[in-house]
This record gives sequence, C-alpha cells and structure tokens, in this order.
Amino acid sequence: MTKQTALGWLLVFVQALIFLGFFLLPWRETNTPSLILGLILAAVGIAITLVTFRSLGDALTATPVPRSGAALRTQGIFGVVRHPIYSGVLLALLGFVIAVGSWWSLGWWALAIIFFLGKSRWEDSLLRAKHPGEWEVWAQGTPALIPYRRKHAR
Repeated sequence: MTKQTALGWLLVFVQALIFLGFFLLPWRETNTPSLILGLILAAVGIAITLVTFRSLGDALTATPVPRSGAALRTQGIFGVVRHPIYSGVLLALLGFVIAVGSWWSLGWWALAIIFFLGKSRWEDSLLRAKHPGEWEVWAQGTPALIPYRRKHAR
C-alpha cells in the first residue's frame, strides 16, 4: 500500500467518525418548517452525491486517490464544482442539522466543512499531478465545493 493510499483510507476513516458524530451529538425537538426544509436539503444533497457516483462510473473510488488510467471529469456536474460528492454530503449534513440538529451539531457541521475543504485540496493536488495542464484550466473556471457565478473579465 502506498503512502497516498494509506492517507486516503485514513481520511475515509476520519470522515466516518465525522458522520458518526452527527448521530451521537444531542438532537433537538423539531418543528414542521425546519423538518421540511432539512429533509429537502438532505434529499438534494443525497441526489447530488448519487448523480456524481453515476457520473464517475468506474472511476469512482472509496478514497480520494484517483484511479489509475481514469480520465479527468470536467463536464456535467463536474463543470459546476470540482468535488460534487463533498458538496452533496455537506448539503445533506446541513439538512440534518436544520431538521433535528442542536447547536453542537451546527459546530460539528463547521468541522465537517473544514475537513472537506482540506480533503478536497489534497485531492486537487493529486488530480493536478495526474492531469497537469488540463486540471489547471478546469480548476481556474470551476470552484471546489460551492457553485457560484464567476464574473467575466471585460
């Protein structure tokens, strides 16, 4: 096992601990508006994640280490954000926090954001090394996690 693969599996383990934390932290009694909004956000986040899984096809890996021989995905959902799985997961977790989460889980969600920002930066470094040039062009016009409209230079 390479150091990259070992680090990738360590990140998967930490990610699992982060998910577990959401279920172990105190929940609050919900109300109908927050439950509906939370469920909608969670469903959209899960849908984004599933669409991304399908889009990756055989290039999908359990760890952030890119599969050998896989092409860089830059179209479709990958034309909106570079890491749509992480975006979908964060949106789903936000939905959970809004639906039943406590202030503790809101803080835990902030920790999840920091984790996924770091994980995405490391994955970007691996993708840049594997697809030099192509990655730079794609990354210049595609945000990492949060879609936004770039202003065009005049």
